[in-house]
Amino acid sequence: MFKGKIVEAVGKLVSEVEVVLDTPEVQMHGDYSANLAMVLAKKEGKKNPKEIAGKLVESLKKDPELAKIVSKIEVGDPGFINFFISKTALFEELNKAIRDENYGSSGMGEGKTILVEYSAPNIAKPFGIGHLRSTIIGQALYNLFKYLGYNTISENHLGDWGTQFGMVIAQIKRKNLEADKLSVEDLERLYVEFNKEMEAKPELKEEAKGWFKKLEAKDEEARRIWEAVKETSLKQFEAVYKRLGVSFENMHGESFYEDKMPKVLEEVRQKGLSKKSEGAEIIEFKGMPPAMLVKSDSTTTYFTRDLATAKYRVETWKPDILIYEVGSDQILHLRQVFEAVRLMGWAEGRQFVHVAHGLIRFSEGKMSTRRGQTVKLEEVLDEAVGRSRQIIEKSQTGRGLSHEDQIKVSQAVGIGAIKYFDLMHHPTTDIIFDWDKVFVLEGNSGPYLQYTVARTNSVLSKAKGISQSQENQGSSPNPEELSVLRSLLHFSDVLESACKSYSPNLLANYLFELAQRYNNFYNSHRIIGGENEGFRTSLTQAAGRVLKKGLGILGIETPEKM
Repeated sequence: MFKGKIVEAVGKLVSEVEVVLDTPEVQMHGDYSANLAMVLAKKEGKKNPKEIAGKLVESLKKDPELAKIVSKIEVGDPGFINFFISKTALFEELNKAIRDENYGSSGMGEGKTILVEYSAPNIAKPFGIGHLRSTIIGQALYNLFKYLGYNTISENHLGDWGTQFGMVIAQIKRKNLEADKLSVEDLERLYVEFNKEMEAKPELKEEAKGWFKKLEAKDEEARRIWEAVKETSLKQFEAVYKRLGVSFENMHGESFYEDKMPKVLEEVRQKGLSKKSEGAEIIEFKGMPPAMLVKSDSTTTYFTRDLATAKYRVETWKPDILIYEVGSDQILHLRQVFEAVRLMGWAEGRQFVHVAHGLIRFSEGKMSTRRGQTVKLEEVLDEAVGRSRQIIEKSQTGRGLSHEDQIKVSQAVGIGAIKYFDLMHHPTTDIIFDWDKVFVLEGNSGPYLQYTVARTNSVLSKAKGISQSQENQGSSPNPEELSVLRSLLHFSDVLESACKSYSPNLLANYLFELAQRYNNFYNSHRIIGGENEGFRTSLTQAAGRVLKKGLGILGIETPEKM
C-alpha cells in the first residue's frame, strides 16, 4: 500500500523512467529508497544526481496525499531519495496486522490464473532427497501466488513412462519375480542392477527398449507389471507428501499424455516444424541443439510428452503463467520445449517459466539413482524428527509437554527445519546439506523462527485481559519497538517481490529479520507489567501473526509451545 502510493507520487513528476523502490538494508536510511536521481542523471548526461534528487524532494514534500503517510523525505549519498513512513501510518499498519486475517495480501493476482508444476518424482524409485527441492519450493510458490489472489492450479507431473520402465520390466521378467510383491526399494535395486549389467552387456539396452515399445503398444504383460510398479510407488509418495504437508489438485503421469501425443505429432508435421534425421524425427531450433520427437524405433520421447503436456494444460486451464519447478539440469530441455510451444502458437498471451532449482549435495557429492547412491528422503525426515525430539526433551518448555504433544512438536520442528533450510536458499543455489546449520537455535533456521512464534504465544497467554490499544499508547516508540513496527509494513512488499521473482527465499529472509528484531525488543524491554504494556502486547501479537502467516505460506507449521 505505502509503496504503491510513493511510486504513484513520484511517477507524477517523472514519466520517462520506471520508478523502482527498494527497502534500505539499514533502517536509518528510511523505509523506502529510490535511485531515480542517478538513473536520470545518467540518462540526461548530468553529473550531479544529488541536485536532481533535491529538486524532486522539494516537489514531493508538497504532495498532500504523500504527506498523509510520509513524515520525512531526504536525499542521501550519492543521490538516493529516502522515504520515512510516519508513526501514525505505522500504528495504522499495526492495527491491520492484528485485525486483518489476510494481512499482506493484495489484488496482484486478481483475474489471473497460474499453474505450478512441482515435485515430479519417478515411479519405481524411492522418494529421494533430490526431489525435496522441487516439492518444497513448488508448494511455497503455489501458496504465495494463492495468497496474493491468483487462481492457482497445482500439478504433479509423475515420471511413469520411458525406457527406464523397460529396464525394470526386463529385470523383473529375467528374474521371474512377481511385480506386486516388490517394494519400491526392490524396484530401485533392480534398476541399479540392470544399469550395472548393461555396462558389461550393451545389448541389454535393446532388451529394455523392446519392453518399453511393448508398453507403448499396450502389451498385456508389460502393462500388468507397469501398473503394479506404479501402484506400489504411489503409496509411498502419498505417505511422504502427508508427512511434508504437501498436496496437489492434479497428479498426472507422463503416461496420461500417451493418447494425446499422436495429435501433437500430427500438428507439428502439419506446421512443417519436424524433419527426418537418421530414422528419427526431430525439431530444429536456432541457437540450440535439435530435440527428438520420435526415436528410430518409433517410440516417443520425454520431449514429445512435454509438448503434449503443455498443450493439454493450455487448453484445459488457459493459465496466464505456467511455472515449471524443475531442476537446473533440465534448462536446455525446457528451453527447447518452450521454444517449440512458441513455434506451435500455444504460448500467445501467456508466460512459460522455468524455476530451475540447484542440487542438494552432501560432502560425498551429487546423488545418482543409476549408481545406487540415492539418499532417501524418509530417512532424512526421520533423522530430523529425532534430532528435534532431543532438543525439545531438553528444553524447559518441552519438559512440560505431554508425551503426545512432544511427538507432535518434534514432527513439526523436524520437518520445518528441513523445509526452511531449503527455502532460505535461492532456488538456483546448490545446497550443501549440513545438520548443524539445519538445527541452529540462535540463527537463521526453522526452529529459531518457530521458537519465536511460540515465545509470542507465551507472552500473549500471560497478557489476557490487558487492553491492547494501539491508538493511545506507544506514541513515542523506542528504537527496538520502532524497528519491529517498521518491519511489519514490508510484509506485503516482500510477498509481491517473492512472487515476481519466483523466490520464496525472500520471504524466508524477511521472516528471519522480523524474528531477530522482535527478539531484540523482547530481550531489551519488559512487556507484561512494563510501560506501554498494551502497545507492547499489540506489537507482540502483530509480530507473532505475521511470522506464523509467513511460515504457513512457506509450508511450515508453528507449534503453540516449544
